[in-house]
Amino acid sequence: MSFHRSSAQYCGRAKPCLALGAIVAFCLFASLNARAATIQPLEIVTKSGVQVFSVEMATTEEEKTTGLMYRKELADGRGMLFDFSPEQEVSMWMKNTFIPLDMIFIRADGRILRIAENTEPQSTKIIPSLGLAKGVLEVIAGTAKKYGIAPGDRVAHPLFNGH
Repeated sequence: MSFHRSSAQYCGRAKPCLALGAIVAFCLFASLNARAATIQPLEIVTKSGVQVFSVEMATTEEEKTTGLMYRKELADGRGMLFDFSPEQEVSMWMKNTFIPLDMIFIRADGRILRIAENTEPQSTKIIPSLGLAKGVLEVIAGTAKKYGIAPGDRVAHPLFNGH
């Protein structure tokens, strides 16, 4: 004996179908809001002052794999911070990424290790950290030069030793 029922049998009445639709819509809305809630402030202390960014967090494998792929724009002052805890050698690429980026590789202590400026859109060329990194900040190309961000500058964000 089987208890399988098709969706047509469950939706024979309008009210149960509307209720089910409302539940599905609520779950989708909640998951979208959960992703939006991952935007956090990040500060970089440079010789010329403190620069503040709003960053999306990439913490899951899916988020880290997708990154900023398929986006057509990234506003000044916005970015994506990749969490590669624990500190490790990291390699990035620009596959399916349509906008040029600056990639800022950051050590566990919050110090900038390396900056790969003006990366080439859609390139599969490997961009290595050239040392141990706990995070990578991706921002629109030209940001590092515009704000005087350089290796050795300190990044303030909870990912880096609570600073």
